Amino acid sequence: MDAFVDNLMGKMTVDEKIGQLNLVTVGRATTGSVVNKGVEDKIKKGDIGGVFGIYGAEDVAKIQDIAVKDSRLHIPLIFGLDVIHGHKTIFPIPLGISATWDMGLIEQSSHLAAKEATAEGLNWVFSPMVDIARDPRWGRISEGGGEDPWLGSQIAKAMVRGYQGSSLQNPDAVMACVKHFALYGGAEAGREYNTVDMSLIRMYQDYLPPYKAAVDAGAGSFMSSFNTINGIPATVNKWLLTDVLRKQWGFNGFVVSDYTALNEVTNHGLGDLQTVSALALKAGLDMDMVGEGFLTTLKKSLKEGKVTQAEIDLACRRVLEAKYKLGLFNNPDKSIDPQREKTDVLTAENRAFSRKIAEHSFVLLKNSNQTLPLKKSQTIALIGPLADNHSEMLGTWVVAGDPQKSISVREGIKNMIGSDVNVLYARGSNFTDDSLLNARAWFFGMKQERDSRPAKEMIDEAVETAKKADVVVAVVGESANMSGESSSRSDINIPETQRDLLKALAATGKPIVIVLFNGRPLTLPWEDKTASAILDVWAPGTEAGNAIADVLFGNYNPAGKITATFPRSVGQIPIYYNHKNTGRPFNGHEAAKFKSDYIDISNDPLYPFGYGLSYTTFKYSDVKLDKTNLKGDQTLKATVTVTNTGSYTGEEVVQLYISDPVASISRSVEELKNFQKIELKPGESREVTFAITTADLKFYNDKLIYDWEPGEFVARIGTNSFDTHAASVQWEK
Repeated sequence: MDAFVDNLMGKMTVDEKIGQLNLVTVGRATTGSVVNKGVEDKIKKGDIGGVFGIYGAEDVAKIQDIAVKDSRLHIPLIFGLDVIHGHKTIFPIPLGISATWDMGLIEQSSHLAAKEATAEGLNWVFSPMVDIARDPRWGRISEGGGEDPWLGSQIAKAMVRGYQGSSLQNPDAVMACVKHFALYGGAEAGREYNTVDMSLIRMYQDYLPPYKAAVDAGAGSFMSSFNTINGIPATVNKWLLTDVLRKQWGFNGFVVSDYTALNEVTNHGLGDLQTVSALALKAGLDMDMVGEGFLTTLKKSLKEGKVTQAEIDLACRRVLEAKYKLGLFNNPDKSIDPQREKTDVLTAENRAFSRKIAEHSFVLLKNSNQTLPLKKSQTIALIGPLADNHSEMLGTWVVAGDPQKSISVREGIKNMIGSDVNVLYARGSNFTDDSLLNARAWFFGMKQERDSRPAKEMIDEAVETAKKADVVVAVVGESANMSGESSSRSDINIPETQRDLLKALAATGKPIVIVLFNGRPLTLPWEDKTASAILDVWAPGTEAGNAIADVLFGNYNPAGKITATFPRSVGQIPIYYNHKNTGRPFNGHEAAKFKSDYIDISNDPLYPFGYGLSYTTFKYSDVKLDKTNLKGDQTLKATVTVTNTGSYTGEEVVQLYISDPVASISRSVEELKNFQKIELKPGESREVTFAITTADLKFYNDKLIYDWEPGEFVARIGTNSFDTHAASVQWEK
């Protein structure tokens, strides 16, 4: 590779080298307001290194042909796309996928997405998004793995492995682009693109680990984030892009900016486009997405001594190396295969997997009186704006998926039970009657499925339908566009229009099963109090209706666990399980005055991190330790016995947390360190043992040294972060 790139760069002009740093979109799939012009002529001149926003073997081949046949040096382009949770076959949103706690399924989902993407000409995907997020108002919480750095790191590694496979030169491998580097999920007020400001200890302990895990898994590229870090925008932040990413972590791939992020550094107040482009190159940015700041200013900056030839060469080398690693110089059409486009995309096998991973992602939040699973002898009232809807099944950030090829909830139930069960239907409401929310949630000409009837007429019809049924299945929640990029919400309730519907249905006295669509944790205290059962299905993807029917009727027993805390109120945000103690903690029992609490609401979340019910029940024994005093690099074994005390076979995610009560800095009250997912038949018991080493005890101290300190440690094992059994050890160095 080194010899090849040296030889090629020896033939390149300065303009051609700068051209390799230019990434453009041709406009089919955009994530901003700018679309590049004159793309074909620029490719011929060697002014473009990569293209995104287009897919399909025929269309990609036409553009690649221009590069390899009509440009002077015949350098192939790299083709990227936002392949976030599937390409044509859509899987649940990433927050839903994370709720499976199943790294095998997660890796397979990325592999199948890569297989479909490469069949349509792509070789680069802008995924995984590994940003830790503790504020559910932020719309892009839907695109990540939740709030925990350890679990987020396991997910990051699994997704990189799935995308890139054993070799980037495999025909079904794509290069992963890890985003958004860094700390994007820490945006103030949960508002998209907003300021991020945090201590270095918080960065290293809680936010940076998933990015580091992606580097360790071999990720080929990174994307810089929009936000500032230590007052400097990430896209021009040398400490971040060079000192941390490359020098500390050993990353040897290339870094691309987010969509026009380089141009937007001017809005942060760091100078004009020429100034910030020079800053970005010096900081370690290798490719400029859409804004063409590099293309239009770097040559001038070179002449003026504001950048060096060596800096341009280094960025160019990194882009060319990525193309070499992908095998594009040997075969520019490696990912362009019209035959595979016919045989590998949206296949029956891929759809079956989509159904399986969707089922595993669902989280049972409530199930009083064993309302679920439904019985086929019941008359069911299926109600809600999401009950008979194709366009909203896929969720946010779907570029290539076709909503009309998805399975609606009504269809899924019909597919399962045919005419054996009496299912009555009424829409009941639209998503929202809030004019502002309607205007901002459906953008770029998107169409919302709306019923033109007055709200009262729709509710009245739904109530009459409910009265004829034994149980109401209310399919409600967020539309796909209410979460995702540029979809932050200050109020994370179920929209008021649908809440009015639920209140009317509750007044009938019929048991209500809420099937909840959502791209974020919602505030659901009223729903939790009122509904008989709540099944969180996130946005399930192509096979949504079939997967939901499987779970509603008990063909699959839900086992998902939430990876982001559900608050009772937006007033509690940010709320997350691994918080630090305060000097005046409130334990919920003593007199509350002069304690760290609210006077109008509990401190506790509605549903804690790691929470999720089953149609069966599990009992945990006390924690047994194989020793209570350890020294040095010994291994501690912590064991619990888990028993299925219910009447259904079920899966359980057994979770290990560790607390460090005394340390040189204030530590989190507990931190997830491991888990095991097991399946038990009714009455079956199993011992679950975790091997704990000193690696599980390490943290970043006030000097940013990653180490462990001797003393007491507490092993906590349980069904979620709140419900654990604990045992203590002394561990000396």
